[in-house]
Amino acid sequence: MNIQLHQNARTTPALRLELQAQPPSVSNRELAETYHLNRHTVAKWRRRAGTADASHRPHRLQATLNATQEAVVVALRQSLLLPLDDLLAVTHEFIHPAVSRSGLDRCLRRHGVSNLKALMPQEEGAKTPVKSFKAYAPGFVHVDVKYLPQMPDEDQRRYLFAAIDRATRWVYVELLQDKSAASASGFLKRLIEKAPFTITKVLTDNGKEFTDRFCATGQRQPTGTHAVDRVCADNHIEHRLIKPRTPQTNGMIERFNGRIADV
Repeated sequence: MNIQLHQNARTTPALRLELQAQPPSVSNRELAETYHLNRHTVAKWRRRAGTADASHRPHRLQATLNATQEAVVVALRQSLLLPLDDLLAVTHEFIHPAVSRSGLDRCLRRHGVSNLKALMPQEEGAKTPVKSFKAYAPGFVHVDVKYLPQMPDEDQRRYLFAAIDRATRWVYVELLQDKSAASASGFLKRLIEKAPFTITKVLTDNGKEFTDRFCATGQRQPTGTHAVDRVCADNHIEHRLIKPRTPQTNGMIERFNGRIADV
């Protein structure tokens, strides 16, 4: 039988059984002197019903990321299929600057997404032609906002603004308190500052935070005075809108948000 003992164990299973078989009339101090053990060790094994070592795993994991941050990290891993070092760089930049590489790896292992190869799409049977985007240079960015569930340690829900470049899959994310036009335009300004390339096109849905295409009288041409449109105009960016009721047009960012919803 394969017996696993703690590396600093001073007793064997046979000795522990022998201690447990001693009558109550024999004191722990007497047994400790007889077997050359600490009396606390003797008392511990006399109290126990078995002879196996207890688990030394900590009862509480010391994690740098909170539940919301871990959910975002897992969604980034699943949607963008980022290697550990790339995911660490994104996490440092946008989520938590103090997380370590080993801590991030443990987070991925806890959530079952540590094996990047297992997350890759698997081919089954005949190959189905995949309709892909035509080739674009870096700078065509998909932008969307996602409601986040209110976590137990928060007093209100927050919103995840996310942007993904169509060509490079470069991602930029922010957690904001609301999804107003002011928040969307501020996010776009910071996105332009942080992007490692010149943004030429931005694709969004028709939400009020992004456009004034829809009003009380129905659909119309955007006026160009919306806060997001003004930021685009100031930076020579073409603001494209998806067709109404066709979220698949913005499928890249929708899949990212869907991952977050699943988490």
